Amino acid sequence: MADPATGAGDPATGAQAAPAELTALLDDPRMREWLSAQRWYASKTRAVTGLELVEQARVGAAGQLVLALVQARFAQGTHALYQLPLTLEERSQVSPGNGDPICAANGVVAFDAARDPSAARELIAQIDASADVETECGRFAFRHVESSTPLPAGAEAKMLGAEQSNTSIVLGERLVLKIFRKLEAGINPDLEMLRFLTARGFPNIAALHGWYEYEGTALAATLGIAQALILDGSDGWELALDEIVTAPDTFLERLGSLGTATAQMHNVLASDASDPAFSPQEPSQEALALLSATIDEDIERLFIGLPDDPRLAPIAGRGQDVRERLTSRTQLGADGRHIRIHGDYHLGQTLHTPRGWVILDFEGEPARPLAERRVKRSPLRDVASMLRSFAYVTSAVKLLRDREAPSDFEQRARIRFLECYFTAVDPALLPAGDTTIANLLAIFELEKAIYELRYELDHRPDWVAIPVAGIVRILETS
Repeated sequence: MADPATGAGDPATGAQAAPAELTALLDDPRMREWLSAQRWYASKTRAVTGLELVEQARVGAAGQLVLALVQARFAQGTHALYQLPLTLEERSQVSPGNGDPICAANGVVAFDAARDPSAARELIAQIDASADVETECGRFAFRHVESSTPLPAGAEAKMLGAEQSNTSIVLGERLVLKIFRKLEAGINPDLEMLRFLTARGFPNIAALHGWYEYEGTALAATLGIAQALILDGSDGWELALDEIVTAPDTFLERLGSLGTATAQMHNVLASDASDPAFSPQEPSQEALALLSATIDEDIERLFIGLPDDPRLAPIAGRGQDVRERLTSRTQLGADGRHIRIHGDYHLGQTLHTPRGWVILDFEGEPARPLAERRVKRSPLRDVASMLRSFAYVTSAVKLLRDREAPSDFEQRARIRFLECYFTAVDPALLPAGDTTIANLLAIFELEKAIYELRYELDHRPDWVAIPVAGIVRILETS
């Protein structure tokens, strides 16, 4: 089999044990067309030229649910690994409720198992039983968190339609099953972080219920996780859009409690010196210089290609100013201790409930390689990312709701969040001195604003003023 991390080996080896109908289904052009049309398909600009089976397992007594790990081949000779949970039924015995078929071959019809309630229930049943499914080349392992109550049989299952990179299914209004579609070798940070935080009783998460994974001669990879469903939560981004205008002082108090929850999350993530994956690290002397060099390259690429647009006028020709400000800020010493962090932290990754904030989605930025998402970093990166989210939502009130936010709201939001964060966070995680902390936050905000500007130029030109304002603010703040 092929190693997805290196591309070495023969990806078709695992297909030797596969039923002929599954191989035929993957060879059907309609399967490739279906894959390319899915929201979670990550290579929108590349056409799939072939699908090769890496590994498969039939799950459950009926044997209709098949977990297929499939290499999608592209014309350039590259490939990507996907998980395709499929329901396979005899053409003469197709049952209603599975949705539209993907394709058929040799008298067998293939359906997307994510749309089959019985398939989702079967996956949870396997998780609750901590079952193992052995294959010729490895094992599909299902694991259950002991403190979590098993899901009753026959629970209602409903697929959510909002996610871009994964597939999520709600079961029994108790659990959410997240199926990872595009796979990389190694443990997924979402599982790793939730398992760590759940084991330590951190209250501001949707607790982990269980997971399933594959381990074999080709690779080890996380395939899916199940966690508690939060029924009484309000999306942090939507709540901000509403309350910034209608109840700004109320939302500011909520942001204070979010700052506290963020600090407590970082404290817990730094609490186990015996776990190599989570033990805090003292960054090397080169770490900040490497950060500076990376941002400097991003600045050069971005400012060279800036279009002639009035909305970009405040930063046009100021690439050197940005670099000089960056250089002056990075001469202030080390950046505290490095720990595991959320990595993609913004209001849209939170829910507000009557019990407080719930922090979601510890997968990190999906566009970054999995190994990079597991790297330990300064907790101030998460803080800076959330501060940028305040800038976005304050401007988005006008763009999305045609309302005006209070003129001082973003600044007050920053102050309130930071006050509560710095009160609750372990000072040992931060660099010494308020000036060093402020400068490091500015570096991380600058890095984020540059990323945002590049994204908005490519995808939402009407929003470019938001990252432009952020860059200008950093340039003009002493």
